[in-house]
Amino acid sequence: MTHILRIDSSARTDGSVSRQLTDEVIARYPGATVTTRDLSAGIPHMDAAWTAATFTPPEARDDSAKSALALSDEIVAEVQAADVIVISMPVYNFSIPSTLKAWVDQLSRVGVTFQYTENGPVGLLEDKPVIVVSASGGTPVGSDMDFASPYLRFIFGFMGITNLQFIGAAGEAGVEPAKTQIAALAA
Repeated sequence: MTHILRIDSSARTDGSVSRQLTDEVIARYPGATVTTRDLSAGIPHMDAAWTAATFTPPEARDDSAKSALALSDEIVAEVQAADVIVISMPVYNFSIPSTLKAWVDQLSRVGVTFQYTENGPVGLLEDKPVIVVSASGGTPVGSDMDFASPYLRFIFGFMGITNLQFIGAAGEAGVEPAKTQIAALAA
């Protein structure tokens, strides 16, 4: 059975095009189990305690350090357990929502999801499909003004996940072509 990790990053819970299209993507996987992480209520940003805890070896972390990394550990475990990751992403000001950036920051951990070697960085996450459903008022995926998809492609690749597919709905006219892309997905 397929296990999907769904990340919702739209601030809108009602009327969100990215969420509606993501529902259609999920429907392409009948019988799948879905774990949902909805970022609309916010997600903590990295802070001094979090950063100090990441630089403390796991065996030396006290309760405070473990607490600082608890959410990050959950997020990493969710990504590791998923067979497919589906991200609903509106484009805000030509890039990803700040809550999605905070989620990426919680996921990006040296020694856990990537490591530095003498030959450069190496991703530690198992490669798996990531489907990013992007909705915007008029920023097409792959256009010169799209800073969202290149960032996600880079950061996931940095952590070892290179199998990303983008489904974009730019403006009202982009919804039907996005639905056509979704219909063509192989589950």
